[in-house]
Amino acid sequence: MKRTMIHAALLAALSANAVAAPLPPKPVQEPSQAGAPTARTAELNRAFGAGLPLADQRDFDAATRGLIATMPDAVVRDAKGGVVWDSGRSAFVAGAAPASVNPSLWRQETLNAVHGLFKVADGIYQLRSYDLANMTLVAGKSGWIVIDPMLTAEASRAALAFARQQLGDKPVVAVIYTHSHLDHFGGVRGVIDDADVKAGKVRVIAPEGFMESAVAENVLAGNAMTRRAQYQFGTALPWNERGMIGTGLGKATSLGSIGLIAPTETISRTGQKIEVDGVPIVFQMANGTEAPAEMTFYFPLQKALCLSEVVTQTMHNLYTLRGAKMRDALGWSKYINEMLDLFPDAEVGFRSHHWPTWGRQALRQQLVNQRDTYRFIHDEALHLANQGKTASDLGNADFFPRGLRDDFSTHGYYGTLSHNLRAVFDFYLGWYDGNPAMLNPLPRQQSATRYVEAMGGAKAVLAKAQRAYDAGDYRWVAEMVNHLVFAQPDNQAARAMQIKALEQLGYQAESGIWRNEYLTAAQELREGVKRNPTSAQGPDLLKAVPLEMIFDFMSVRLDHQKADGRSVGINLAFTDSGDNYALELSNSVLNNTKGRVLAHPDVTLRLSQPALFKMLVAKVPLAQMVQAGEVKLEGDPRALSFLANLVDFDPLFKIVTP
Repeated sequence: MKRTMIHAALLAALSANAVAAPLPPKPVQEPSQAGAPTARTAELNRAFGAGLPLADQRDFDAATRGLIATMPDAVVRDAKGGVVWDSGRSAFVAGAAPASVNPSLWRQETLNAVHGLFKVADGIYQLRSYDLANMTLVAGKSGWIVIDPMLTAEASRAALAFARQQLGDKPVVAVIYTHSHLDHFGGVRGVIDDADVKAGKVRVIAPEGFMESAVAENVLAGNAMTRRAQYQFGTALPWNERGMIGTGLGKATSLGSIGLIAPTETISRTGQKIEVDGVPIVFQMANGTEAPAEMTFYFPLQKALCLSEVVTQTMHNLYTLRGAKMRDALGWSKYINEMLDLFPDAEVGFRSHHWPTWGRQALRQQLVNQRDTYRFIHDEALHLANQGKTASDLGNADFFPRGLRDDFSTHGYYGTLSHNLRAVFDFYLGWYDGNPAMLNPLPRQQSATRYVEAMGGAKAVLAKAQRAYDAGDYRWVAEMVNHLVFAQPDNQAARAMQIKALEQLGYQAESGIWRNEYLTAAQELREGVKRNPTSAQGPDLLKAVPLEMIFDFMSVRLDHQKADGRSVGINLAFTDSGDNYALELSNSVLNNTKGRVLAHPDVTLRLSQPALFKMLVAKVPLAQMVQAGEVKLEGDPRALSFLANLVDFDPLFKIVTP
């Protein structure tokens, strides 16, 4: 069936399930400077689509099932009028897949574009595609239980208000965080406030380890992760068929304010049962799968299983391209395997992204296929590694079991077989491939310069690249010309060739984030690095960062060469918590120890934690704070001069050029 027919079926389903449903917005595309897909790319994309059961309507039926209503104006704005979310920007993802998009990814993003309020089961509803993640509402005896309040307060507030118009204006009596990633808790202040939590009117429930995990991943390597996330999520790309169409996991992240309200209770064991506003829930711990702190849970009255982000409608990341610790594929598969025995009566599985799976057999088959996907990736990676294959070999392995290839929910729309196999290699064996020739490679720019010279100089490289480009060998063009770009970053012909190759690779990618990576790189080579809007992380996250982690990050920021040879001892006495910390500078590192009090410190500071934040974040001078009485200082203040050597990291450092 052609894509136009699939989209027609989608619209028909929307009309059938909604009363007076508004017409979808007219497709709007932002202007693009990107090049056109080549005949080779168009041919490859056609062939890719021809090998898939694109006529299968089951996902389209599921994605539209239970639609109650869509927001009349799906544009959410902040207090200053800025656009936080706009569902209409992806309305052009309709009809037949253009040559510039892999048809399988186009299908996925057509499904991800379906937005609205949906009924999942009696008393369970979802708001989908009003942020990267879904918000789920469960009706209790007296109010709403909110599962995953999305990324930003503005988006979650608007979504909840819309749902209340349709379902009833009941109070929120509980919030459940499924796991510790920002897009699943950052919008909490749009649905509840501190006063109600402190008064006991609202319960906040999360998996064990949630608070530590919620902030830890984004601190010590936070600057690098944030910059790389711009590539993964395509945040600077225009929304059009040659640019941003989605992420595979969802459309995009909203652009509002991020907050955090700490849990009032935690779930710590599989099989734990609680009742929330008259609704019984049974939990399964799944820490260390998609997030360090994560859980799934079952509603026995509705026979509905919340799969969190453990089971989605895509192969997930074992290694996320923005950078994070590798995830345990074997453990992930075993948690899903455990679900089959824990919740055999489940009739519907809903999740933190995408659409639900209905029917006991369909759900169990999806659990089996998802389980087998992560187990296969784990076993195949080690099967190959134990034969001497390297990470690059694994990245090019293309066998995938037939039963999994035929299941769209195990396709690599977010994670990919290529980078997940390499993730397992790294999880067990690290970055070194065992070949001593790769043990101590030259710095990238030096190596690039020598490669270009060995290939006969810039003109020869470009000539070879053009021949490869004409032959449709875009991967080799990108690898070859990358050397020339790093050897001669001002060589405009090299940049132009690299842009062309990266764009074609992006157009061919089935993975939404691979597409975004390629196209963002091409755009930055063409236009330079641009600052683009991001969500603002509020003071809640800073308050939640443990002091030890703040001091660890200070040590990461320290210019170690400038601190070399200095020895400093500092006592910090916190007047609000009663905690004592010793900071000791030696051998160019800043160690911190809770509970240690140095007998002969160079300086002692007595202050509150907010006062520390004022010094480190607001950069209020110490002398000013001492004068104001916010800090009491004993000893030699010159001992603190090393703090002037804390580096402010560039949030827009270059990636595709030196």
